Amino acid sequence: MAKRPPLPFAPLTRERVLEALRKAGPGAHKSDIARELGIGPDQKKELRHLLRELEEAGALGRSGRRSYTDAQALPQSGVMDVVDADPDGELLARMRGPDGYFGPPVRLAPGEARRMKGEAAIGIGDRVLARLSQNAEGEYEARIIKRLGQSAHRILGVYRANKDPRARFGGGRVEPADRKARYPLLVEQKDVGDAEDGDLVFAEVRVGARERMGGPKYGVIKQSIGREDDPRAASILAMHTHGIREGFTPEEEAQAHAAKPPTLKGRTDLRDVPLITIDPEDARDHDDAVYAQADDDPNNQGGFRVWVAIADVAAYVTPNSPLDRGAYRRGNSTYFPDRVAPMLPEALSADLCSLREKEERACLAVEIIFDKNGNKKRHKFVRGLMRSAAKLSYEQTQAAIDGKPDDKTGPLLEPILKPLWAAYACVWAAREKRQPLEIDAPEHKIIFKDGKIVGVKRRERFDAHKLIEEFMIMANVAAAEELEKRQRPLIYRIHDQPSEEKLAAFGDFLTTVNLKWTKGERALPARFNRILHQAEQSTHKDIINEVVLRTQSQAVYSPDNIGHFGLNLSHYAHFTSPIRRYADLTVHRALIRALKLGDDGATDAEEQRYAETAEHISQTERASMAAERDATARYISAFLADRVGLEFDGRVSGVTRFGLFIRLDETQADGLAPISSLGPERWIHDEAAHALVGEHSGQRFPLGMKVQVRLEEATPISGGLLFSVLSDPEPPAPGWKKSRRSGQTREGRDRRPQRGKKRR
Repeated sequence: MAKRPPLPFAPLTRERVLEALRKAGPGAHKSDIARELGIGPDQKKELRHLLRELEEAGALGRSGRRSYTDAQALPQSGVMDVVDADPDGELLARMRGPDGYFGPPVRLAPGEARRMKGEAAIGIGDRVLARLSQNAEGEYEARIIKRLGQSAHRILGVYRANKDPRARFGGGRVEPADRKARYPLLVEQKDVGDAEDGDLVFAEVRVGARERMGGPKYGVIKQSIGREDDPRAASILAMHTHGIREGFTPEEEAQAHAAKPPTLKGRTDLRDVPLITIDPEDARDHDDAVYAQADDDPNNQGGFRVWVAIADVAAYVTPNSPLDRGAYRRGNSTYFPDRVAPMLPEALSADLCSLREKEERACLAVEIIFDKNGNKKRHKFVRGLMRSAAKLSYEQTQAAIDGKPDDKTGPLLEPILKPLWAAYACVWAAREKRQPLEIDAPEHKIIFKDGKIVGVKRRERFDAHKLIEEFMIMANVAAAEELEKRQRPLIYRIHDQPSEEKLAAFGDFLTTVNLKWTKGERALPARFNRILHQAEQSTHKDIINEVVLRTQSQAVYSPDNIGHFGLNLSHYAHFTSPIRRYADLTVHRALIRALKLGDDGATDAEEQRYAETAEHISQTERASMAAERDATARYISAFLADRVGLEFDGRVSGVTRFGLFIRLDETQADGLAPISSLGPERWIHDEAAHALVGEHSGQRFPLGMKVQVRLEEATPISGGLLFSVLSDPEPPAPGWKKSRRSGQTREGRDRRPQRGKKRR
């Protein structure tokens, strides 16, 4: 760059130097600043003194050994460390240069901490590559491009005190709770702090002269968060790992406890409608109630009128209030095997917003009219006051319908339960015609007694479950359609169709089980259902269910509607669970505003943030699902820890180049069978066939294969299980032959590169 000619002499001031620095940009050298100022050699000494004064005063910082940056100015992107959280729990990060931090703390954009797909949520101590932007007030906000690791190498694990008197030093080690972490962290006595043997702790890797590449790592314990022998330890670890927050601020609690019971003012009186709640036996909150009757309209003979009433959470959680901000941050409730991390305080979730039996409760209700074929003819929303006629469980309700009513369900059978089932049968007929995706994904429940796991059982699925599920789906459809009709923005629940890449891989897989997927034909849920039905009686049923599930996209929230592929619906929103999902609360507020049902509906500012809100609550949902899976895995690992060496039946639930993932039939526990445990054969990962294939024999371990395994290791702290496979592999696939290079091919196709062609 040509040297800028000196400007007419002007005295150097701090203001001029800072302005020149801003123009030169972050990371400017002294020569760049001098060039912007247009000064000559005689003023460079004065510039050097001013730069030092500004640095000491904190007005500028270093972004390198010889480069400077405005203390309040930051580059567009860079490496940042997550260093703290503000009083609202939002994470703060600092930009990192070669010589340490520079610039002001920057708040991570809403939802950024949970956005990392397939990973734990970002937390204090993590290092990220981030992109920065400024709002109208000049405040910075960081959006994560990539997780780079841990800034202080923060590790969550259990502290094991060294009890061997011959040990070289006191202290002990931290065993990581992350099953991906391979080695423990050694802790000297001086770095133990107040931690005791068996404590769940956060530790940081100590960086110093004695730590060498490839050698043991030493750490410093920073915080104890609980005890390993606490019955809730698995949930505590999962919550900390995935950023699930527990408890509420004093402001949230104060607002919740100040809430008053509802009155009839501004509401439709539904207290004489015998709505009932049907939930799991151990449910503590009840946010939906139903009632059905034959339609008395002579123009709709054989049709039904169905009421779905939902707790009016919007009446208590008002826009931009402490409860609203807290519910937004959490995004949803998180359900662990032994506890719940609720979105709302118990004063609301288990009391005023819970549709408790015989108590008056505020609700937002929809009456849906179905014709005799189960097609929705019309609907009407009201803001009401209801009184639940009965609180029933799924098991109790199903028993009554099956001819075994109890003292409570007996009087309800004819007037309430049978009309509900008749309406359900009508709506189910329309569902069968609609053909939503029908993947068989059994659920299991962990059984606790005195804080310990005593068993794992498969959750039974009754018609009672399907009845509630279908009526809730119809209410969700009505909510989306009503807001579209009123031309109001909303947050949809969307589910995209599978990608072309996934469909191609699915088609390749089906050829290995003698089924066909015609390429180019439109992917519809009904096509997948036909494949699932064809596999119903085959030995490949489990594997096909698994692969169909993995072929699907993930459902998310969005203000832009593309429909819901899995449900085969063009308009769908979440309306029926506002106690536990923030998405449903936004839809309630949108309806209140659109239908003029009160002055506490959606605000302009809230509607303008729908895209941001949708992204955020999609991320909190993923984090909750990951935390729930982690806690379940740890609890089951603890349950199996005293059964090491025993044999179990299971099936291959995943195939990788390093081994097989095995899911046990009895507990649905997942663990790894390393490739080294499969025998002396060299195993090749055939991605298209979802199988490990013997290089010399062609024998296979495919996805879904039934196997017998021996449990070799169970690690409750990480939830890890290690198996060895006892079953023989399956015979080679039809058409398999061994290649001349000792490789293997499928269907006789040699995969070696052709002569004269470059290998890419």
